[in-house]
Amino acid sequence: MSVLVLDPAESEKLKAQRIEAGSARWDEVWDGVYVMSPLPNVEHQALVARLVFILQTVIGEPGMGTVFPGVNVSDRDDDWSHNYRCPDVAVFLRGGAAKRREAHWRGGPDFAVEIASPYDRVREKLPFYESVGTRELLIIDRDPWALELYRLDGDALRSVGRATVERPVELASAVVPLTLRLVPGDPRPQIDLARQDGQGSWLA
Repeated sequence: MSVLVLDPAESEKLKAQRIEAGSARWDEVWDGVYVMSPLPNVEHQALVARLVFILQTVIGEPGMGTVFPGVNVSDRDDDWSHNYRCPDVAVFLRGGAAKRREAHWRGGPDFAVEIASPYDRVREKLPFYESVGTRELLIIDRDPWALELYRLDGDALRSVGRATVERPVELASAVVPLTLRLVPGDPRPQIDLARQDGQGSWLA
């Protein structure tokens, strides 16, 4: 059930309560509309931590770029908090088009990850990620499990492949030197990430 709060005083009180409780770090603002995102569960947070470790190993440590476990991404410098999204994982490569500011990045990540949770609107973020020039976006669905890789083609992010446990195709990134596929696991499927040069692989 969605809740629309029209009373500005109640709205500010609710936001203040979420900030005090530490829940607001995942909230976003979509063209002036404050969006209270679902809190990530333990599985979600563990997956973010593992992906950040792998991408830090592949991208961060060699000095190819910077990896963030969630970061503010906006389409503007001034009044950026009027319109921003927070991908679960963001990679900004050296020499990329996005500009680092004090509290946010203006422009999209070179590679971003969104992990779908109940009631969130991950795919409704696609137009925003397109508008800020996100080069690749990986969406991880968990009910049922699937990986879908989107790549910027002109002004649009287009799906270049979808992998499931039943159809474990490899999704090759054109931005980070990794391929991804889903493999069976217990208690959940795992994401197999392999270097495209064959020099290592990880499970997440």
